[in-house]
Amino acid sequence: MMNFNLVVRLLLVLSISSLFYSFTYIKEQPYVVILGIAQDGGAPHAACQKTCCIDKWNDPNLHNKVSSIGIVDPVSNEVWMIDATPDFAEQLHLLTNNNKRELKGIFLTHAHIGHYTGLMHLGREVMGAKSTVVNVMPKMESFLRNNGPWSQLVDLKNISLSGLSDNKKVQLNSRLSIIPFKVPHRDEFSETVGYRIEGPSKSLVFIPDIDKWSKWQTDIIDIVENSDYSLLDGTFYDINELPGRDMSQIPHPFIIETMKLFKHSDKKDSIYFIHLNHTNPALNKDSLEYKKIIGNGFNITERGNKLSL
Repeated sequence: MMNFNLVVRLLLVLSISSLFYSFTYIKEQPYVVILGIAQDGGAPHAACQKTCCIDKWNDPNLHNKVSSIGIVDPVSNEVWMIDATPDFAEQLHLLTNNNKRELKGIFLTHAHIGHYTGLMHLGREVMGAKSTVVNVMPKMESFLRNNGPWSQLVDLKNISLSGLSDNKKVQLNSRLSIIPFKVPHRDEFSETVGYRIEGPSKSLVFIPDIDKWSKWQTDIIDIVENSDYSLLDGTFYDINELPGRDMSQIPHPFIIETMKLFKHSDKKDSIYFIHLNHTNPALNKDSLEYKKIIGNGFNITERGNKLSL
């Protein structure tokens, strides 16, 4: 008969090994990191002296960077960025861990200023990058190729444009893939896309800009139900946010509309609002609106948040 103490020791070793494996597995899982949460102009917003911005001007720690996310594989040390924002420099620094990780490419959602103008940092005036891969839909590619100063990035081979197709999967590496999908938005210069990111265990959907859920032929409820995380357009909390502005000219699904849509959903805790305008009270953790969002089981993205894939 096996010695009782020996059995106990073997069980202890197995338990420790299992815990070590679990820790290592979690540590090595790829993940999405939140690089910014604000609408194109950031917060504080240029020329804004209202309550929503006034305190932020004097405290850089309160600044909300422009909406962007990064994909990280800690095993291969590869990273990808979705959207090149006006805060590109700081976001690249965070994503690459001070250049300890390799930027393998950038994916753009559309041609509104907060989502692509960070490409300027790749030019000879700044980084002088060598063929950084920028993944784009057809109209976005044409816009960059045929309009300066972006065309200079192409001509000088600072960037290498790689074409995307609606709902066609792109394999990033053996563990990660990404799928662009078109959404309705103000497409003055390019189409607009969201992205579905798939990892070894989980999936994430990123839709920072869309006009209204009702304008999309795809059912957002199905999208959320079939994703582990959903980072959704939270630009405005409600229609009263911009007095004097015609909100129909800048349509977005209000946060209160999205919360109503998912009021009874078991997946509402997987929804994270992103791309918040500087006027959005959800940026203020002390506001009633922020507390209502969290109290109802939803989430607000925060810079540095990591979501395991």
